[in-house]
Amino acid sequence: MRTPRLLATLACTAALAVTASACSGATRPAGAAAGSYTVTPLSPPAKGGLPRITWSLYAEPYTLDYAQAYDYPPNTVLANVCEQLLRVTPELKVEPGLAVKWTNPDPLVWVYTLRSGVTFHDGTVMTADDVVASLRRQMDPATGSPWGSAFKNVKAVEKTGPLEVTLRLTKPDVLLNELMAASPGTVESAAFLAKAGKEYGVPGGKVNCTGPYALDTWQQGESITLKKHARYWDKKLTPKTDTVRFTFVEDPAARTNTFLSGTADGGYMVPSSSFAQLRATTKGKLYFGPNTATSNLAVLDFKGTLGDLKVRKALSMALDRQNIIKAAAGGIGIPAKAPTARGAWALLPERTEGYFKELDEPVYDVAGAKRLVEEAGATGKKITLVTSTLAPEISVVANAVQAAGRQIGLDVKLKAVAPEAYSSIFVDPNARKGLDLVITSGYDNTPDPLEFYQYLRTGDFGNYGNWSDPVYDSAFDRANAAADPGARSDLTQELQRIAMRELPIIPIYEAPYSVFLGSRVTGAPAGIAQLYYPWAATIGAAN
Repeated sequence: MRTPRLLATLACTAALAVTASACSGATRPAGAAAGSYTVTPLSPPAKGGLPRITWSLYAEPYTLDYAQAYDYPPNTVLANVCEQLLRVTPELKVEPGLAVKWTNPDPLVWVYTLRSGVTFHDGTVMTADDVVASLRRQMDPATGSPWGSAFKNVKAVEKTGPLEVTLRLTKPDVLLNELMAASPGTVESAAFLAKAGKEYGVPGGKVNCTGPYALDTWQQGESITLKKHARYWDKKLTPKTDTVRFTFVEDPAARTNTFLSGTADGGYMVPSSSFAQLRATTKGKLYFGPNTATSNLAVLDFKGTLGDLKVRKALSMALDRQNIIKAAAGGIGIPAKAPTARGAWALLPERTEGYFKELDEPVYDVAGAKRLVEEAGATGKKITLVTSTLAPEISVVANAVQAAGRQIGLDVKLKAVAPEAYSSIFVDPNARKGLDLVITSGYDNTPDPLEFYQYLRTGDFGNYGNWSDPVYDSAFDRANAAADPGARSDLTQELQRIAMRELPIIPIYEAPYSVFLGSRVTGAPAGIAQLYYPWAATIGAAN
């Protein structure tokens, strides 16, 4: 498990390079004007309860099946409904969840002691059988879970006591344990899974987990409603609000208007095009929180034009990252030096700046990039970049990449797809056919940067372009076998160096997480930990 760390230490390496004077639980980027913005894990605590809140999502979840939840909208809802064996806190620590403790008696065994007296939403009591069924379902090829590769080294999931589950491995895998704080560690009722079958987690269907809220209704195309779970086990997170209703607004301007009009009480991942407007309003407050995500260009086809490293380097050199940040992130962010954000390095945050100082600053050199394209014999060759209205920054970055390609002799074609088709690219290999590049928000679900770098391992589900490097794979195995956090962190830095040398992913910028809270509510965590932490339980009345 991770070593404990103070909130102030975490904040000083959370999402951005920070000034030495910014270590008071909030941060700002190096070189930014004083007071420009701060990064903090939490909004002020609630002062009372509320009967109901409305929460805005930028898209409707495509599922509420924990084994298929692989994107922001479904995880934002499920964070309040389903729980994991371990829990990631808003400060990016890992603590006990449905497991009260875990041990690693030898490198090939993880043992989880379960919490007693936990009830599912239907009133039945959680047992080891439920945990075994939930984890085995992730491993079953018939489930088709994008999280299946997390269990690549697991040979058995066994009930070894009424409240004990043991995972037996084929090789050491520290990351597997950490992912028990994310979707792979989710626990659902075994009986409910068997009864629901293919109707599990679909619109109109139900789920039956242990979280502070239960799924009440899902009216497809309109809303999802959650109701307070009266028998929730964690008294520290007893919901302050009785009912949470999620609405789906894809258009950024319309979504901003829901905040300003009070139609929605709040929402995560606020449109960056509205940052200035929402920071100036008296209708609520925009918060920036710790983020493990970086905006990247992921290569989807290494047999095409981008199979040549010189072309990948050229495209990276041609990107005007400062102007992209102004246009795509509302000026809130910094150029990315690596595919992982500084906030993803929360395993040992005191080492983060040292690691990033070793990396070169992104180079903006159009003339040099054009020469590389010519040397590669790639002048005039086509690159297809997928774009979408899913988020305004996607279109902004896509246009910037197209313009950069034109300057250096590459023919970057933009292929626009619907929001749901864009999301499919990350879970369906068939959706990637004919595409060379996709704009991603690559993020960690846990505080360990090794989690991100597993997705570049040969054969991993998240390795969208099927990139393969035996040196990288060997380095990953060494890191994943390192139980000592310091050794693992240093070995992960070696993976980062290889990734930057070979550029299977081209980093663009990193920015803090965002949440808008209307004037009547407060208490929400501000950072990306909301994807698994039951964030709605802490929201209540501001006055």
